[in-house]
Parts: sequence; structure tokens; C-alpha cells
Amino acid sequence: MLPMPSSRPLHGDTAFYRALAASCLVHLLLLLLPSQEPAIMHAVPSRMEARLQARPAVAETPAPATEAPRQTSVKPDKAKTRTRILSAKKSSTPTWTTAEKSEMDSFLNELEKAPKPSLAQRSLAMAREQGRQMAAREEAEEALLELRPNAPPVNAFSLETYLDGMVRRLNRSAAFVERNQRDPGIRPAAVQFRLHPDGSLKSFVVLNAGDQAGEIAYIKAIIERSLPFSPFPPDIDRAARSLGITICIRPGSSGDGAGFTRMNGNRCN
Repeated sequence: MLPMPSSRPLHGDTAFYRALAASCLVHLLLLLLPSQEPAIMHAVPSRMEARLQARPAVAETPAPATEAPRQTSVKPDKAKTRTRILSAKKSSTPTWTTAEKSEMDSFLNELEKAPKPSLAQRSLAMAREQGRQMAAREEAEEALLELRPNAPPVNAFSLETYLDGMVRRLNRSAAFVERNQRDPGIRPAAVQFRLHPDGSLKSFVVLNAGDQAGEIAYIKAIIERSLPFSPFPPDIDRAARSLGITICIRPGSSGDGAGFTRMNGNRCN
């Protein structure tokens, strides 16, 4: 007789299936847990970032960090300027072309071939220079220049031009001054007046009165009316402190005697 199958195996299968179902459920829960944790971790960093945004604003870049780039930016400029100075080249020596050399040689040859002044020409030039110097001395004696120490010589033409201007000014002023001719006198007389460099009167001196009191007063009135005279030219101003003019009164030598004229020398004979 065959043994009848028992019901135990059925109970064992049920327990197996239950264990399998429980295992599947546990695995399912484990699979679901990682998908929820990233969501939670995602929410936490968003809150942390919101709280930590103020920290970068407080912690600014320190001062040494800013100075370092400035130094690095200046050094290249100095290096550039130094390289420019060192790279400057001196100008090369100018070269002469053949045409320029020949032109310079011809010019020098012409200078050498120019005739030199003869002895007579040199003597004539020296005589002219001596004549100019003598004329300047005569003009200075006539004008009675009060020279400055170590003064340069006065130009004769400049002094002569200034004296001619003074005579013209005196003659113009004489036309406006009344002259008394009731007692003309017969003896010569002389007066001298001196001017400052600005043309103002420095002094008026009677050198020889003779019997010409009326003429002396007349001449003094003309000089006072002519003031101020023109300032000294620059060369006379550098050489002289003052300039004196001698006026000679010669009865019967000039007709009506209404004007002034220049004469050679400084003496009234």
C-alpha cells in the first residue's frame, strides 16, 4: 500500500512564498529610499546657499592682492622704456657726395685766389679809420661828454645826429622867445648847458659873460623852452653820464643873429 502524501509540504511552500514576498517588499523599500534622500539633500543646500551669500560680500579682496597687480603692471612699462632708450642709435656720420665735394673745393679755391689788399689799400683803410676816430674825438670835445668808467667808444655818426637834432630843436624854440636887442654888446660871451641821459637839464653855466647879459638871458629862455630834449641814443647812454653843449655868443658875426649853428672845436675865440 502506497503511503498517502501529507499536507506539510503545502505549509512549507506557503512559508517560502511569504518569506519571498517579505524579501521583495524589503528590496522595494530599499529601492524607494535613495530616490527620496536626494530630494531631501537638494532642499538642504538651497537653504544653506541662501544663508552663505552674505559672506563673500564681507570678505573683500585684501590690499596686498590689489598691490601685486599694480607692481606687475608698472614693471613692464619700465622695461619697455629702457629697451627704447637702449635701442636708440646714434646718427651716422654724414657722407659727402662727389658733387658736394667738388662744389666745396671750388669755393675754397676761389677764396684762395681772391686778391689780397695791397699795402696802399691797407694804408688807406688805416687812414680812414684814424679819420673816423679823430672826428669822434672832435665831436666828443664839442659835446663835452662826461664818460662813464671803462665806457665803450661813442659812435661818431650817432653823436653827430643827436647834436644836429638838438640844434634844430633850439632853432624852433627860438621863434617863440622874444629877444631884446636894445643893448647888443660888443664883446663875445659863452654859456654851457648839460643834459641828463633822459634829456632833462642838469646844469646851466655862464663861462664868459662879457657884455652880453641880454643875450645870455635870451639863450637860457630858449633852452628852458626846448626841454626836455630827446633821450640819449643807446650807445651814448652806455658811454656817458651827461652831455654838455657850449654856446658861443659872437656879436656881429651872424647878421640878425636869430639862429644857432654848429662850429668845430669847443672854444669860443
